[in-house]
Amino acid sequence: MNALTLIAISLLSGAIAGTFLGIVNQGIVEPYIERAIEIEMQNASANGEMINPIEFSSYRLWQKGGEVAAGTILGMSMGALFGIVFAYSHGSLPGSSAKRRALILTGVLWLVLYLLPAIKYPANPPAVGDPETIYYRQSLYLAFLAISGFGALGLAVLYGRLKSRVKKVAVPLVYAGIMAGAFLLLPPNPDEITAPLDLVLGFRLASGLTMTAFWVLLGIMSGFFWDKFRLHETATAKLQ
Repeated sequence: MNALTLIAISLLSGAIAGTFLGIVNQGIVEPYIERAIEIEMQNASANGEMINPIEFSSYRLWQKGGEVAAGTILGMSMGALFGIVFAYSHGSLPGSSAKRRALILTGVLWLVLYLLPAIKYPANPPAVGDPETIYYRQSLYLAFLAISGFGALGLAVLYGRLKSRVKKVAVPLVYAGIMAGAFLLLPPNPDEITAPLDLVLGFRLASGLTMTAFWVLLGIMSGFFWDKFRLHETATAKLQ
């Protein structure tokens, strides 16, 4: 396999999916962010804080543009991760084409890297949560993400080495046990949610839809390029 081609299509697939995520978020997620910020500004004004509307508008304009750039960067990083995993696992994934196998793998990554962490520590819009606990909350999320990601990686390696048919049942059960333990042992989000419930739930749903679309598009684009450049014909268990 040409490593440069793999790197290029992985980054390109991720950049396309990530840019799409950043743009779509402007129309789907941003309205909830705007509403949350309005509530935060009202609370700040009620507490006697002075806010310069011109400076704030300029900041928000810069922030929205930054969201698209951040989406592209996120997409490229996830695309690189996907490319490496797909190169090594392509031959063991079910499916008659690279696109189908890519979608299966992105489904697994979506579950491991997004859905399970989001269930334990769901996303909240701005102004929800105590600013003094933000680093603690981030640490909890990253710890759960690491357990999920590295747990799945380790069990995937073990799955490839086992010969018995029992592995098809045992390995998923072990992963389920690990994640159940993480759910129980890691503390919950320490902050009470005081924002309107419809705002919080709407933000979570919108974020979930766009992130799911991101992973689906990443799988489609990656599979498309794999089929186009016929990388599956030269894919091996070891990158050259």
